[in-house]
Amino acid sequence: MEIRPAEHDDTEAIRELAHRSMEASYTLSPQTIEGAVEQWYDDDTMAEKLDDEDLVFLVAEGDDALLGFSEAVLLEEGGDGDLNWLHVDPDYRGDGIARTLFDATRERLMDMGAGRMRGRVLQDNTAGNEFYEHFGFVKVSSGKVDIDGSDYVENVYVEDDPEELEPITNDDGRELFVDYNDSDRATLAPFLAVYTDADRGDRWGYYCTNCESLDVAVDTMGRIECNECGNLSKATRWDAAYM
Repeated sequence: MEIRPAEHDDTEAIRELAHRSMEASYTLSPQTIEGAVEQWYDDDTMAEKLDDEDLVFLVAEGDDALLGFSEAVLLEEGGDGDLNWLHVDPDYRGDGIARTLFDATRERLMDMGAGRMRGRVLQDNTAGNEFYEHFGFVKVSSGKVDIDGSDYVENVYVEDDPEELEPITNDDGRELFVDYNDSDRATLAPFLAVYTDADRGDRWGYYCTNCESLDVAVDTMGRIECNECGNLSKATRWDAAYM
């Protein structure tokens, strides 16, 4: 088995593998899976991903066929690197492919300057959650993601002890808590999740690390935008606008 960077010629095989993997791992409808795969791995989107210097897209190849792939992104140098997807052909699960891809992806993110790796996985993917726990990752937060008009819970894991939330006061004098373990990629600098309490019990909004503003809006499609500096989230996960 060879681990190598994905190439444009792999696009069709990646789509087929993602479809099979998602059918085996998620309780999503066939229509939702079909729409997600086509949007995230169509020819144009794949071309953009493979040209993005902040993305890590690796494939596991054996006997002239793709057995799995991983997709990760560096949020900022010295910060987090997110492992967003790790798919393995259901017929080859249990053969160590996921572990090999995981290690190779982490090594690549560290080489690019990531301080640590995080993992994101839907809550109903039992095997995916157990995978991160097996490697000592700690679940630090969870939030809702909109997939084809329905809300699903996504868990966020980090590979070390979670940092404490940093208190901050908004313009109304209210104490809020910034979570450096929960960030989203954006055009200028990452957004950080903000909670109303130190236990992460209630999500309040987002903090823009580019201009240090709490004046951040989220539209119905889940896009995050800073009203002060125009920082805008980049779609590396689910986006209801695509469904």
